[in-house]
Amino acid sequence: MPVKNAMIRIVEHVAKTIEKLDDSQLDQMVSSIENSEKIFLMGAGRSGLVGRAFAMRLVQLGLTAYVIGESVTPAMTKNDLLIAISGSGETDSVVNAAKTAKGVGSKVLAVTSYPDSSLGKISDHVVVVEGRTKIDIEKDHLKHQIEGTHSSLTPLGTLFEDTVMIFLDGIIARLMTHLKTGEMDMKRRHATLE
Repeated sequence: MPVKNAMIRIVEHVAKTIEKLDDSQLDQMVSSIENSEKIFLMGAGRSGLVGRAFAMRLVQLGLTAYVIGESVTPAMTKNDLLIAISGSGETDSVVNAAKTAKGVGSKVLAVTSYPDSSLGKISDHVVVVEGRTKIDIEKDHLKHQIEGTHSSLTPLGTLFEDTVMIFLDGIIARLMTHLKTGEMDMKRRHATLE
């Protein structure tokens, strides 16, 4: 059944990706978040939705977080952090946001599958999260077909975004431990109007 097959492929991919995550990159991400006055999130499309979910959890932890593009998002300063999410690392709006953040002296942390991308190159720190992204489809479609690694059941970057969502939930769990914040503390900060 396609639903179950797609879910199995996604879960298998996430499990393989977890093993490949670089602990020093994770340490740097947690440290960057903890040492920033404000944390800004940027991503386009589904990556943007993942960023929004992460921003919500950061606020529930008691941190100050904003999503780029919202009308209530303040200006960035040199004491802030931009977390830019882009599987390809080439999404124009995300790369441009990172350039602007660097221009005001903010730190930039990229979450991407391509550390040598435009985004990766201008970022202060990079966390590599492997995933099948739109760029993979464009660059290696025939190769994936021949190797049998192509799956139309996880289209257009699904593996990257799903993996990043789970990865960022893992970062929240680690921050909860560092900040000594429990679920009840987070619940008190949860939106009451939705």
